[in-house]
Amino acid sequence: MRWGAIDPSVSDGCDSGGVTEESAPTADRVWLSLPDLVEITGEPLGRVRRLFDEKHLIGTRRDGTLRVPSDFLIDGRPVGSLRGTIIVLQDAGFSDDETIDWLLEPEESIGVAPIEALRAGRKSEVRRVAQALA
Repeated sequence: MRWGAIDPSVSDGCDSGGVTEESAPTADRVWLSLPDLVEITGEPLGRVRRLFDEKHLIGTRRDGTLRVPSDFLIDGRPVGSLRGTIIVLQDAGFSDDETIDWLLEPEESIGVAPIEALRAGRKSEVRRVAQALA
């Protein structure tokens, strides 16, 4: 298995599916399409789709294309603690879009956006807050 690193400053130059920047929720957020994920992870499309089915990743439709914030990956892999957090939020009734918004927006009780805390290894703290939302 080959795992690539993410360089959010690089675009493949394609208008349909390349790395793009969207305005919401953060102006400088990089959103990855399925072809981007295939390239970054080095996995075939079927395996990338399984990452969504198994809740290792969660995405939203932007301009008609399924996209994932680049923040959800570290060194070409989904953030390890993201899956359990997605499951906790969805069990609490959050939609995919609500889950993504909650993960990306600063959370006062954590002091940073939950995805930043997950990337820093603060899984227990994030899950405790997420469970309190139920």
